[in-house]
Amino acid sequence: MSDPTRDAAFSLLQAVLTRHSLLDAALDALPAIEPRDRAAAHRLAACVLRHAGTLDAVLEPFLRREPPPAVRNILRLGAAAFLFLETPPHAAVGTAVDLARSKKLEPFAGLINAVLRKVVAHGAAELEELDMPRLDTPAWAWSAWGKDARAIAEAHAHEAPLDVSAMPGFTPEGGEPLPTGSFRFPAGTPVAELPGFAEGKVWVQDAAAALPAKLLAPKPGERVLDLCAAPGGKTAQLAALGARVTAVERDKSRMATLTGNLKRLNLAAETIVADARKWRPAEPFPAILLDAPCSATGTARRHPELLHLRKPMDFASVTALQDKLLDAAAEMLAPGGRLIYAVCSLQPEEGAARIDAACTRLGLKREPLSLPALPEAVTPQGDVRTHPGMGMDGFFIARLVKPSAHKAEEEVECASPPCLARELDPAYRDA
Repeated sequence: MSDPTRDAAFSLLQAVLTRHSLLDAALDALPAIEPRDRAAAHRLAACVLRHAGTLDAVLEPFLRREPPPAVRNILRLGAAAFLFLETPPHAAVGTAVDLARSKKLEPFAGLINAVLRKVVAHGAAELEELDMPRLDTPAWAWSAWGKDARAIAEAHAHEAPLDVSAMPGFTPEGGEPLPTGSFRFPAGTPVAELPGFAEGKVWVQDAAAALPAKLLAPKPGERVLDLCAAPGGKTAQLAALGARVTAVERDKSRMATLTGNLKRLNLAAETIVADARKWRPAEPFPAILLDAPCSATGTARRHPELLHLRKPMDFASVTALQDKLLDAAAEMLAPGGRLIYAVCSLQPEEGAARIDAACTRLGLKREPLSLPALPEAVTPQGDVRTHPGMGMDGFFIARLVKPSAHKAEEEVECASPPCLARELDPAYRDA
């Protein structure tokens, strides 16, 4: 008989790798088990997903032919438990064999036993010879991440810490203050036990996810539009800074999460369930935050299944959606207003390429960002690009401004040589 942790971890892997489910959704669909077993199952399944390439490389010398997918997943679970989670050898092997028998895979029990015994004997030495970051990263991702690929992949090997944002003036006890203003707790810290959580003083938000609202820098009382707003971390930030926030989200269940979070934090915002591509306000906004739907590859430390589920051909549809949302945001932005575009993606086609296209298509102007607390994240173009190698999620953030009517008239006059000189001569730039 298999133990509940291994049984649940197997179900999670099957859901992700054969039915292409997100890990959290698969976790929610599990039968009721003890919270401790549930947490352990998630940890084991996530470990396999983080290190699937390495685990397969360790297993390969001991397999004469390709096993069925379910058998390979059992082998991965046994190998991961021993190699990465310090499970005793007899337990790693025995629970895998029992799991196979409970899943009506009795004919493979002998194979699983023999292969995992060899992993116990030789696997640790095999690990030392392998390039684990490269093996555990899909080729398409490694290529897209360029010079940062190894640093990102090395960070993906570890569970992410727990970052929180706090109400102005509140410092959560025990949290490590980060230069960007967030507070950090160790991975696995129970959220409900966070200092200030019960009192509505803090909310969970990765340090990188907290940057877009800070870079929008709303003024007290300023009208701000938060598009694609759920689950509401950025809405909370904006409201806590004193902005008059209108939060738009098309998914009713996600909006319910947002409103629940605002209620817990005792913050207020106007909430509208609508598709941001179609909804329009009565009057334009001077400041807009668009945290656009994306591939979410920047969150792979927290969601290791994403690198197994995403494929290069997926990006065309998501970038088309991002363009439509930028079009809509530009239409809702007041002349002279500012727009922050953000995605939790590491893919260049979802970042700078979208801003380049928007500037050409919509007449918006890129306004360089400054981030003194994290200067290495500022790109030569003046955008912000974080990645897990910096100790936070991968985010791309850009600021765009909509020329005012006065500015537009000035640009028409810029066809004359004196105006060209004004652009080139530093003495004129701040005139």
